[in-house]
Amino acid sequence: MKFKDSVEILRPINDIMGSLTVIIGILNTRSLIPFEIILINIFIGILTYFFIAGAGMVINDIYDIEIDKINRPERPIPSGRISVNQAKILFIIYLIIGMSFAIFHSFLFNLGILNVLIAAFFVFIGWLYAKWGKKSGFFGNIIVSVSFSIGMIYGAILNGSNIPAYIYYFFLTAFFLLLSREVIKGCEDFEGDQKEGVKTLAIRIGIKKATKISMIFSIIAIVFFILPNFTNIINPLLFLISMIFGLIDVLYAVILMLKGKLQKEDFKKISLLLKLGAFLGLLAFILASL
Repeated sequence: MKFKDSVEILRPINDIMGSLTVIIGILNTRSLIPFEIILINIFIGILTYFFIAGAGMVINDIYDIEIDKINRPERPIPSGRISVNQAKILFIIYLIIGMSFAIFHSFLFNLGILNVLIAAFFVFIGWLYAKWGKKSGFFGNIIVSVSFSIGMIYGAILNGSNIPAYIYYFFLTAFFLLLSREVIKGCEDFEGDQKEGVKTLAIRIGIKKATKISMIFSIIAIVFFILPNFTNIINPLLFLISMIFGLIDVLYAVILMLKGKLQKEDFKKISLLLKLGAFLGLLAFILASL
């Protein structure tokens, strides 16, 4: 096993993107927190999220080895660059590193046990998704949405403050938007998922009904995206200006969902719009803290 393979299996780009949610939680609750402590919180918080998320990527690849031999043969495990036993060792190492950072962070700033419990919960749902959630369909969609969004709650807790309402709104915006996209992806991948036995909403209740549910989740996300404007966010003007672009993007996706007889390419376009909407939302959340 080469060092680059042990890094590749982490899927570092995905882990870094997810780490942005921790930064959002920290920056948006930074009032009265010394600058040097904010920097330390960001540094250790990112490392915690990165290694725990990375451990989740490894365990997911271990469980997906047979599927990846067909769909992703270039990945480290199916390609033979990393054996299953080596992957299990990497999973344990990355898990220990991530949890150690969480525990160290707690002791460093006397945060109590809450941040450690959230980190442990993050580990648990990562394993649950790999073991069972992925093929369960909708439940797996929920796990993915929570896994990405929970970083905002974790980041806020690191500042040792009471979590303001707008952090929960940020979390729920990201959660419902990602959930909407996961359901749409199930519509897009209907044929492949059906062959692999993945019980998505599209397969359980049909593509048409699943699309309507996805649309409802997007609308709920829009509502929670607007609500921070009625709270005491740090920079309401920047948030309002940046929020408009995300709203237009997601509203366009909702309008497309109303179209009759959607084809695979339509679902692909909607999925891309929702992904872009999630990115614009994260950008708005960051700008809200400046």
